[in-house]
Amino acid sequence: MRRANDMLGLPVIDVQSGKQLGTVKDLLIDPEWLVQGIILDTRHWFSSPRFILWEDIASYGEDAVTVEGEDVIRMEEDTPDSWVLLSGSGKIIGLPLLTVNGQQLGRVEDVYFSPKMDKKIIGFELSEGFLSDVKEGRKWLPAPAQATMGQDVIIVPVSSKDELEENLYEE
Repeated sequence: MRRANDMLGLPVIDVQSGKQLGTVKDLLIDPEWLVQGIILDTRHWFSSPRFILWEDIASYGEDAVTVEGEDVIRMEEDTPDSWVLLSGSGKIIGLPLLTVNGQQLGRVEDVYFSPKMDKKIIGFELSEGFLSDVKEGRKWLPAPAQATMGQDVIIVPVSSKDELEENLYEE
């Protein structure tokens, strides 16, 4: 499994020229819980955000994201209908995860996807607060078949409560 937060801050390198095109600032995630692309840092204060579609990423590892040419960079007006992971309106990190019967399972701290460049979000890292994280550890919820992203919460089926896995970081 790969954590989305591990990708943030990585340099984006063009393998044809060896040039760094920017760094990963955020991820674009669509309503079907698929990663659509990465948002690059802005080079200047008033420049438009730039992004790269997931399909245009050659690979990514622990130290960098690689692409095949500078022409894969797109401008904000071409952005697919998506949410972002970290910043702006429509962000996922920090939102409560709530069952349809009104029970909060925690707040989203990270999302996970397959290490094989698969676009599908496969799980959520949840926190119940700093003290709970220290005392009990964070929880992991496999992505349910139905998860609805709302303006203020993410709604999941009642059965998700039974699927919560304790102590995310224990081995």
